[in-house]
Amino acid sequence: MDRVMLGVADIEVSKLCLGTMTWGSQNTEAEGHAQADLAVDHGITFWDTAEMYPTNPVRAETVGNTERIIGSWLAARGRRDRLQIATKISGVGQKMVREGVPITGASLRAAVEASLLRLQTDYIDLYQLHWPNRGSYHFRQIWRFAPKGTDRATVEAHMLDVLRTAAELIAEGKIRAIGLSNESVWGAGLWLHLAQVHNLPRIVSVQNEYSLLCRQFDSDWCEFSVAENMPLLAFSPLAAGLLSGKYAGDVTPEQTRRSFTPDLGGRITPQVFPAVAAYLGLAAAYGLDPCQMAIAFCLSRPFPCIPIIGASDLGQLRTNIGASDLVLSEDVLADIATVHRLHPMPF
Repeated sequence: MDRVMLGVADIEVSKLCLGTMTWGSQNTEAEGHAQADLAVDHGITFWDTAEMYPTNPVRAETVGNTERIIGSWLAARGRRDRLQIATKISGVGQKMVREGVPITGASLRAAVEASLLRLQTDYIDLYQLHWPNRGSYHFRQIWRFAPKGTDRATVEAHMLDVLRTAAELIAEGKIRAIGLSNESVWGAGLWLHLAQVHNLPRIVSVQNEYSLLCRQFDSDWCEFSVAENMPLLAFSPLAAGLLSGKYAGDVTPEQTRRSFTPDLGGRITPQVFPAVAAYLGLAAAYGLDPCQMAIAFCLSRPFPCIPIIGASDLGQLRTNIGASDLVLSEDVLADIATVHRLHPMPF
């Protein structure tokens, strides 16, 4: 498995990141451990989780269980130094965690301390803000996004509070770097500006949704990512399983993500299945596995991109890991561009 630097951070990670949000819901602890073993065996040492995981749905009784499963794996296998672990603090509105209060410096510290205990580790490599306090256009909110009345002074005060606490946590050795998630270019730019002006920790990465079906990152974010060397940790590179083809024809196999979340977080629309069919047809025409094609596409982008791959079983995970060795031809990329023009924003 090739390795890359995590932007400006002095942290080297695997080119693919292991997503773990099904551990504790669709997957048992033993199944999570088996996925972890397989990932490490194939050189995937960069793992992503969050304090609110598992998801689909998030439930009060399971919050934190994914981190606990990672922690029990670490306790059983050891060698914490071979992994780069990323986790996240939940943002405003997530009632299952701290009753949905906004992110502050104090809540950041509390969340880090709790995650360290669940993960059974002394430090977290990358600590991310799951979504901004001020709201965002992510999670299909773009259809009603209207950022009116943003109070810059309030936003800056919040960011400085968080960055100062992050500086303390880094100095204490509890986190190594801080990242964003579900953030905009304006927000990321302000984070970087304040860090530079006040000599505080620089944001090193952003975790936003990105796939053949969700390409909001391709414009301003693409330029920003390259210019600022801020890698994208691309979540849902298979569009919650849509690009695997398992839901083609609008079916819902048992024990799949859609069986727990029927609309796949707003991704099921009248437009999505024609787009999926087009990409499945393209993969078939070139003799490619559709999952591997979708992940390899993310790796081919002109900005630094680390796809987060997840799976509910070992067979799926093996297939997804296989994308690390796939380089898409210019013909495939050209045909993908044609499909994208025909189906630009299916959800």
